Amino acid sequence: MRVYLCGFFGLLLLKEGQPFSPSAPFQNSPNRGEPLWTERVSDADGPNGAAAPNSRDAPEAVDHNLHVGGVGEAMSRLGAAAPTVWSEFGRLAQENEVVNLGQGFPDWLPPDFAIESLVEAVQDSAQSPHQYTRPAGHPSLVKQLARRYSAHLRKEIDPMNEVAVTVGASQALYLSLQTLIKPGDEVILFEPFFDLYVNQVKLAGGTPVFVPLTFVPYDDSEDVISGGEWVLERDSLMQAVTTKTKAIILNSPHNPTGKIFTRDEMEFVAESLELANPDCVVLSDEVYKYIIHSPPKRAEEESLFCRGHVHFASLPGMWDKTLTISSAGKTFSATGWQVGWVVGPDHLVTRIHRLLPYVQFCASTVIQEALARSLPRADEPYKGHDSYYDYLRERYTRKRDLLANALRESGFAVPDYDRTPGGGFFIFARIGKSIQNQLPADRLFAPNVAAPGGVARQDWALCQWMAEEHGFLCIPSGPFFSLDKAEEGAPDEFVRIAFCKTDETILAAAEALRKMHENSGKTAINGETSDIVVEAEKNERRI
Repeated sequence: MRVYLCGFFGLLLLKEGQPFSPSAPFQNSPNRGEPLWTERVSDADGPNGAAAPNSRDAPEAVDHNLHVGGVGEAMSRLGAAAPTVWSEFGRLAQENEVVNLGQGFPDWLPPDFAIESLVEAVQDSAQSPHQYTRPAGHPSLVKQLARRYSAHLRKEIDPMNEVAVTVGASQALYLSLQTLIKPGDEVILFEPFFDLYVNQVKLAGGTPVFVPLTFVPYDDSEDVISGGEWVLERDSLMQAVTTKTKAIILNSPHNPTGKIFTRDEMEFVAESLELANPDCVVLSDEVYKYIIHSPPKRAEEESLFCRGHVHFASLPGMWDKTLTISSAGKTFSATGWQVGWVVGPDHLVTRIHRLLPYVQFCASTVIQEALARSLPRADEPYKGHDSYYDYLRERYTRKRDLLANALRESGFAVPDYDRTPGGGFFIFARIGKSIQNQLPADRLFAPNVAAPGGVARQDWALCQWMAEEHGFLCIPSGPFFSLDKAEEGAPDEFVRIAFCKTDETILAAAEALRKMHENSGKTAINGETSDIVVEAEKNERRI
């Protein structure tokens, strides 16, 4: 017997005996666009989707075609169902007591003015924000966005024809690709990449083409593992772009590395369009634009509001070739609000307007109204800073340094933010030799169907071992690389660690890392008490 749960937006099929928990989908959400649930994909799983007792063995992938008698085109483009890094590390978070720095969303409330704006919107009977609004975007919000992007891009933006509001930035990207790509078209992705991009390209019928970013260490001596920078090499891009190229996805600040693409690198992208299909469009994903904690030294073209950020669409001749994608979630620490947008020329944006009513009629009217009220308030002085954006940048800079110091002391190599620009709220840390030496040999290359290539290479094995044995959870880098690069070992030395967490959480992570390092018998602090630990102890007494 199968049970079908039907609703306006879709259908959920449950096998006989499989429990349904309405709260389960909202646990351990790691990032925008990353699955919110631990999938039950094998009959070997225990109750409520828990994996088999050996926590080092991920459940086996199954082809759901066997269960439902065939699937539609979209499902066939995704391939057979399998556990993912998010379902696997969500499971590890549930089964172990961990300090979780894998999840890519803040664990504190939005700013006061945003909450006040939401309450005002909910109670505003005159505006009636509890009903449907304009599918292409709530009028008050698109006007605020147009006003703001007119200043960002130094050109007048038409709020009704050059702005589209979506359910988060993920849907903005999805709809953009759906309007641009057909089977056989190619889409350039800079590698490593946010893993959502690959399957969104496939869902549109496109073929991902990977252009690797080159890691350049500060010190390339044979016995040294140092931090470094990720660089886009012009020749690598030019060789990848052909007349089949219909889109280039540019993400700056970049997830997972924190890289800020330089003005020169952006000009490489603009130059590459000469080799691409004449209809090629750059999709500029700028969700972290207000979290540039280490701005580039060269900033003459930076945005008026976003210190250190260059909007790709502001480059000469690029407005007509660019769809700029962003959202409110990262900026206002409100990822659950799920309001994103696309800004671009009307001949591209109006296509998205056409699709929107057939995907969902509109994003939440209440949340759009709340955001429209929040945007001008964010420009006002906030907690001793000239604006909320200045406060946000200072807050993340402090959290970045807190985490970076803990990572250095425990044997990881991290970027030197005095010399390397950085943005977003992840540190792409390099695994030092002392940590490599701690990892048990039997962990390496253990079978794991959730890992790239079906085996736990060093990055994956380390993250799993730290979660299970040391109570510290972060994300391996393998899923941010193509399978070919993963199997070559390109991700082996890196892990992604989030610092969009309270100081208490980061200090707890620092303590877990310190204990792990002490257990190795190779303390990095020569028997003295770490500054991070002192701060953690002070914080505990204060609480």
